[in-house]
Amino acid sequence: MLKGLYTASTGMVNEQRRVDILSNNMANSATTGYKKEGSTSRAFKDVLAYKIKDVTEPYMARYEGDMNMGVKIGETYTDYSQGSFHETGNTFDLALSGRGFFNIEFTTKKTKYHDSDTSVKYTRDGTFTLNVQGELVTKDGDYVLDTNGQHIQLNPILKYEVDRTGVIRVATPGEQQGAAQATIAVTDFENYDYLEKYGETMYQPVDGAAQQPANAQVYSGYLEASNVQVVQEMVDLIAFTRAYESNQKIIQAYDQTLDKAVNDLGKI
Repeated sequence: MLKGLYTASTGMVNEQRRVDILSNNMANSATTGYKKEGSTSRAFKDVLAYKIKDVTEPYMARYEGDMNMGVKIGETYTDYSQGSFHETGNTFDLALSGRGFFNIEFTTKKTKYHDSDTSVKYTRDGTFTLNVQGELVTKDGDYVLDTNGQHIQLNPILKYEVDRTGVIRVATPGEQQGAAQATIAVTDFENYDYLEKYGETMYQPVDGAAQQPANAQVYSGYLEASNVQVVQEMVDLIAFTRAYESNQKIIQAYDQTLDKAVNDLGKI
């Protein structure tokens, strides 16, 4: 067995995985509320190497040392650090400062094989608007939920303002405070390891997820940009590509060695 071939091939597979994740980050660098992903890698467990079937040492398997078979693809993780804010001026463009997620009622599409299913998803993408019925929805038409888990119903004719606690009030002139209409739900989790991505900007809890009060403040008229640093991603892309090419050259070197062994040495 040529161990170097296996080691180099695992290196190529690992670098390809890292490039795929990085490419997805760059493709979503302009996606509101997107959180970049990364990947981990680890070595295969060391295996013991023994010298066996050696006629000079019959009936003996002599220990030669440890051997590692290369790199193993680890886990994909999400970086939940906050992105920068950019101002839009739209009342229902909302950004969260601090830990927390907006609650969205998400409904899957009905197909000939599966009925539609409704569940609560969580997002940092606060690109909201009022539909013709006066319901607060996402840009895809999913309902934004209030603290009671209900749809937020407003009068589309009136003007509104949203304070830092997520309370929606009727906009009034001067310093007089308008009547509260609803409170946008913001949920946080104790451990984000129990969240999994759903699409590009939504998340759903898995078994073991525990909710906790959110300390995030709601900023009306702003959106949170992705936390992808394009320059850093480009630098990493170059590094990953060069590592891939290095492993590729190792395989080519082994191929040339085997070619000589088979075609040239075999003639002697």
